[in-house]
Amino acid sequence: MADKLIQDIPFSILDLAPITEGNNAAATFKNSLRLAQRVEALGYNRYWLAEHHNMASVASSATSVLIGYIAGGTNTIRVGSGGIMLPNHAPLVVAEQFGTLASLYPGRIDLGLGRAPGTDQVTARALRRNYMESAQDFPDDVVALQTYFSAENSSSKVRAIPGEGLEIPIWILGSSTDSARLAAHLGLPYAFASHFAPTQFMTAIELYRRNFRPSRYLEQPYVMACVNVIAADTTEEAERLATSFFQLATGIITGKRQPLQPPVESMDGLWGEYEEAAVREMMKYTFIGDKQKVGTDLAYFQRHTQLNELMVTSHIYDPGARIHSYEVLKSVQGERVFS
Repeated sequence: MADKLIQDIPFSILDLAPITEGNNAAATFKNSLRLAQRVEALGYNRYWLAEHHNMASVASSATSVLIGYIAGGTNTIRVGSGGIMLPNHAPLVVAEQFGTLASLYPGRIDLGLGRAPGTDQVTARALRRNYMESAQDFPDDVVALQTYFSAENSSSKVRAIPGEGLEIPIWILGSSTDSARLAAHLGLPYAFASHFAPTQFMTAIELYRRNFRPSRYLEQPYVMACVNVIAADTTEEAERLATSFFQLATGIITGKRQPLQPPVESMDGLWGEYEEAAVREMMKYTFIGDKQKVGTDLAYFQRHTQLNELMVTSHIYDPGARIHSYEVLKSVQGERVFS
């Protein structure tokens, strides 16, 4: 396989629509739109939003609604789900929602699908689905979605209108080898959640590539991975900004979730030895620094993974600093960085 340089692959965005301390969801949505408009101008490839529920720091629970808001405020960037948690929904409803989005914004909508509920088990039950059964049905539900989107389904008794006959790319999202096997079997592009689940990353993408079966949707395997990036003009400033991310991750580890907090000068007293070790293990694929450091580290990462596309998420408290982080990251593509 020929080397793919980090400068030569598309960069994309995963926005978890962070609710920051002292603000609300309305402010979050405005900040997300400003970010989407800026990264579109910078030449980023896609802008995805993730379905999460019952989380004080995440405002993207009504994911398809928010996708429509972002797509309506932009012109060229692809907008989609990273992802829709399919066990929470009937496939027909997802087909109709994304058929509507694709009709409004043709050629710009992606549908990434995940098997997890995107929340805790109590909330999953409140979403009115039997999660365990629905998760087991995930492969069949993906195929059902493909059927609803197909023109051949026009003679069926159950049709997705709008949706039928539309070319809406379906991605399989995952954090394990199970998702890799399914994406390979169906011949679909594969996006791995390495930004929070690094353990099976390399095994999963190797398994996907080795077992990939060409399909009408995709001739060759296509791998995108999501990583955390916090970039600034100096590494010292990036490390300071990253403390917001570390506080958020510590809350996930301890079960004490809260809105995204302002950065602090030191994490001393905010996490213990165990919490720090757990956060750094869970967030293994996190790149923090100035342009040179982030570029060098990502070049090394790309040399070992040979991704087709890089997706980035950035938990930064200040909206202006978050935009600037993506500006710094995109400038890496303008230069050759050697690792």
